[in-house]
Amino acid sequence: MARLIAPDVSYHSSWLEGAGDFNGTRQDGAGAEDWPLEDLRDPQTFGRFVDWLVKDALPESPRNPAHVPCTYLWIVEGGTFLGSLAIRHELTDFLLNEGGHIGYSVRPSARRRGHAAKALADALPIARELGITRVLLTCDEDNFGSRGTIEKNGGVYEDSRNGKRRYWIDNA
Repeated sequence: MARLIAPDVSYHSSWLEGAGDFNGTRQDGAGAEDWPLEDLRDPQTFGRFVDWLVKDALPESPRNPAHVPCTYLWIVEGGTFLGSLAIRHELTDFLLNEGGHIGYSVRPSARRRGHAAKALADALPIARELGITRVLLTCDEDNFGSRGTIEKNGGVYEDSRNGKRRYWIDNA
């Protein structure tokens, strides 16, 4: 059964396989935007990446001024990396309109098996512990899989903005 864990260097090989599975498409919730995949093949660079992911949850950690503290988690099953999930501790204007509190992605070869729905369900208590009692999730208008994942977890559709459907989950 898949579970959420803190990023861990022991998943280096499997993480690289999973990243390759995306074939250059965006990995929502991965935190890897500023880390070239080629650089992450190096174990030391990957270690710095994992350390950065873990520390990003701390308010005092250095970050891009447009970003907020974020708890990064990995979806794993046994020794296999299946995907990423990010819990953003607060909302900027962009996150309020398009990004939401939680972003996630499951590697293409592991989709349609309920991993995203379980990961989101497992992330909600963590968000609650962070003080997020009303969770905003968004997805592209045409992402029917993500719509189903959000709705399965109690997401209530509010509106669409800039091609993104916005849902709220009562997490009190």
